[in-house]
Amino acid sequence: MTGRKIELLAPARNVETGIAAISHGADAVYIGPEAFGARQTAANSVDEIRRLVDFAHIYRARIYATVNTIIYPSELKRVEKLCKDLYRAGVDALIVQDMALLRLDIPPIELHASTQCDIRTPEKARFLQDVGFSQLVLARELTLQQIKAIADVVTVPVETFVHGALCVSYSGRCHASQLCMGRSANRGACAQICRLPFTLTDAKGRVLSRDKHLLSLHDLNLSDRLSDLLIAGASSFKIEGRLKQPDYVKNIVSYYRQRLDEIIRRSEGKYCRSSFGSVTPDFIPAPEKSFNRGFTHYFIDERKPQHLTSPLTPKSLGERVEARDLHSGDGIAYFAADGQYTGLRVNRMEGQRIVTFGNKKIPKGIELRRTYDRIFTDKVEHSNPVRLIGIDLTLENDTVTVKDERGLQITMPLPERVDGVLNRKKMREVFSKLGNTVYRLDSYTENLSPEGGFTPSALTAFRRNLIEELDRLNRITYPYGYRRKEDLQARFPYQQLTFAENVANPVAESFYRSHGVTDIQPALEVSPAKKSGTLSMTCRHCILREMGRCLQTTDSKPSLPLTLSSGPHRFTLRFNCNDCEMQLFYNSSEK
Repeated sequence: MTGRKIELLAPARNVETGIAAISHGADAVYIGPEAFGARQTAANSVDEIRRLVDFAHIYRARIYATVNTIIYPSELKRVEKLCKDLYRAGVDALIVQDMALLRLDIPPIELHASTQCDIRTPEKARFLQDVGFSQLVLARELTLQQIKAIADVVTVPVETFVHGALCVSYSGRCHASQLCMGRSANRGACAQICRLPFTLTDAKGRVLSRDKHLLSLHDLNLSDRLSDLLIAGASSFKIEGRLKQPDYVKNIVSYYRQRLDEIIRRSEGKYCRSSFGSVTPDFIPAPEKSFNRGFTHYFIDERKPQHLTSPLTPKSLGERVEARDLHSGDGIAYFAADGQYTGLRVNRMEGQRIVTFGNKKIPKGIELRRTYDRIFTDKVEHSNPVRLIGIDLTLENDTVTVKDERGLQITMPLPERVDGVLNRKKMREVFSKLGNTVYRLDSYTENLSPEGGFTPSALTAFRRNLIEELDRLNRITYPYGYRRKEDLQARFPYQQLTFAENVANPVAESFYRSHGVTDIQPALEVSPAKKSGTLSMTCRHCILREMGRCLQTTDSKPSLPLTLSSGPHRFTLRFNCNDCEMQLFYNSSEK
């Protein structure tokens, strides 16, 4: 391969989902191990991950294990053991948040800086590269210009999210779940406070918005901005969704695979895929047919989008649909006149009349949305294509040479000839029978003398041995990466760290101090009891801008401060208009 390697990175809640992602074109998969992953409900044993590694490496696809929670002092030895086990299982890299991983006794496995590291500036990105990270997962909130500014100062690959759910707070800096529920997002236990309905009131107690999902963002979809991201310097395109089902992953991976392949094809060698093997899905990919809350480009453009949320529901909005396009078994939904989001299941269609289970009536003139396409989902669920690696066979001088698209080559002598005449047609038939393998015969060149033939059984056994040797060669030549050396002279961009930097153990503290930090607040999770007034979220999303009442551009200014409340949970809002950010401070009776 020539050109810059481009990676399509897919999520996997389990091994089966990971295999489905690779089978549908993913170049890499990220998956959570049995502990210390940022999704507690998506944990997998090392043995299961080893099985995924073995499958992925056939295609030179990579497997990343998420060890991206903050680590308590009592857990450091357990983390060391887990990292060693994952290394022995063949995992290509660990995605981490806690800087202790740079100083623990672990193998020289690649480390990737998680989005939980909150990478938003060139200075922080350069520092993380210099201390040993091999790939940087940037914050989702960045513009193309900000991504380019970071990519310009680092030499390691830059990874950006392109699809899936959005956190309303900067990742790694959301403490709402910890403050409200005692469940830390930085420990993989996010309670998704941002998806709750909130009431917004001003300083005089006037209600500005009642029971709306004011923090529930649309889902990210940058499928039409991939070329721009490549030009900006991004090399790894990440799909969010380690809690998603296999049909979601199959659909979204297939869609982005097709779009990236077209860009690579047109690039005339500027870009290339980072793994091998091609696949054609058994369906036409369509992101709108999978779970989505409506789509947004978020802040990829310089302009600040006004409408980022789905305030009436955090549930899937699916796709707009006409009655004539519905089928029995479809799931549909609509917004009633009072704003309630109502979901129904189609029992049968009588012409264009929808008969639902329970014979529930649908108001006339309402916009229908299909949230479950039965026919499409059936196709996706049963999609099981074989990703095939192209090989070229050359037969001459009684030897066979096989070359494949991975760059591997082996030569083996043909079996002994028997009396008779060479049957060229039969030979080609035997070597073309690759149906139970991951290979596809792209070219066949034969230049053998005609004297003497080969028995079909001998040729079949030879072909089997040839493929086994090719598989073995792939395993023993797999190009593992290794951790970069830590530059002990590198200096962290800031000398003071607040609790938002999530320093939860003495090893991480020692790391930062050795790189010039002098004042370190401990992570909230290991601090004394929570207190009212603690900063819980910092967001680029602004509720006032969403409501058309931006403090910088309108005269209709509410009486500040504003308060968000949902049941027992209350937050005071502050607006940093210079940086165009909104901050939420936990508001509790506890002192």
